[in-house]
Amino acid sequence: MSIRPWRDIVRRESRQIMVGNVPVGGGAPVTVQTMTNTPTSDAAATIDQIRRCEDVGVDLIRVSCPDTDSTAALPEIVRAANVPIIADIHFHYKRALEAADAGAACLRINPGNIGSPDRVAEVVRAAKANGCAIRIGVNGGSLEKHLLEKYGEPCPDALVESAMDHIKLLQDHDFHEYKVAVKASDFFLAVAAYQQLASVVDCPLHLGITEAGGFVGGTVKSSIGIGSLLWFGIGDTIRVSLSAEPEDEVRVGFEILKALGIRNRGVRVVSCPSCARQGFDVIRTVQALEERLQHIRTPMSLSVLGCVVNGPGEARETDVGITGGGNGKHMVYLSGVTDHHVQDADMIDHIVRLVEAKAAEIESHAAAAKLAAE
Repeated sequence: MSIRPWRDIVRRESRQIMVGNVPVGGGAPVTVQTMTNTPTSDAAATIDQIRRCEDVGVDLIRVSCPDTDSTAALPEIVRAANVPIIADIHFHYKRALEAADAGAACLRINPGNIGSPDRVAEVVRAAKANGCAIRIGVNGGSLEKHLLEKYGEPCPDALVESAMDHIKLLQDHDFHEYKVAVKASDFFLAVAAYQQLASVVDCPLHLGITEAGGFVGGTVKSSIGIGSLLWFGIGDTIRVSLSAEPEDEVRVGFEILKALGIRNRGVRVVSCPSCARQGFDVIRTVQALEERLQHIRTPMSLSVLGCVVNGPGEARETDVGITGGGNGKHMVYLSGVTDHHVQDADMIDHIVRLVEAKAAEIESHAAAAKLAAE
């Protein structure tokens, strides 16, 4: 039994699909996605953006394929990428056929939006032949006309009915390698739709609050919506949709997962909001440390507290910690234990070196444990 049952998250059971070499659903780690915003036809620019996202840990990347120039560039992009590429197809089924042949690991397409049953059959055949998964992407802002007429407005029932209609089109062709999203910019609507859908399907679910907004507002909306669903155990892959750079979406996605204890990557920073008691500039220190520690992928924790009120208690729970003291002299904690002091001028460089050393130590112990188990 867990010693902290109030923190347990029991994930919804779902069957597993493969998106390239990445498992989604079926108990696999929740994956973090983003989407490029460069013209896909500009392969060099798109690859450069993909590289930046890979550097911060992205698992899957979606690229838009609205025209033949985009799908023509896709083979080069797929070859260069170190993560599976998802081709976003809107209405033209031929773009889906081209993307599947070009090496896309997944097609984002709504089968009901591409025309006749024959076209759906062609897309399914191409997906099967190329080992592509399909992501059905229902969106509250683009619901089918007959559903809007039936329900009067976007609502959970309408989003779920749309998803079920699209699912049936794939199942009628004996295709089951799909995941589903029922996104909306209203996170109340999205959360309710996902909860309802989760109870009637066994496929993996892709979470997102669409058109969430700018970096600050969109992060808040996405954290509430996606975070609530993940806390309920719902969700197998996520995308944080921000009017910001794709790599920022990835960072926020991982922060949501870290906050919930679902998946840890990199340094989890515990820091105070600062006040008149602070012994150093907490805000600027945290900003500098977050920027300089982005290269750390090892899961670990760092506490940065401005004074001794809560500092020692927080430091006891982290791998590396610092608490502000008087006269520009601050206490450093290693593995929760007081270790030494550091002066203002050396503090940031010193903490970076300590975190890097601790990450190397953790990785060394993990490698030794793995070798011993083998």
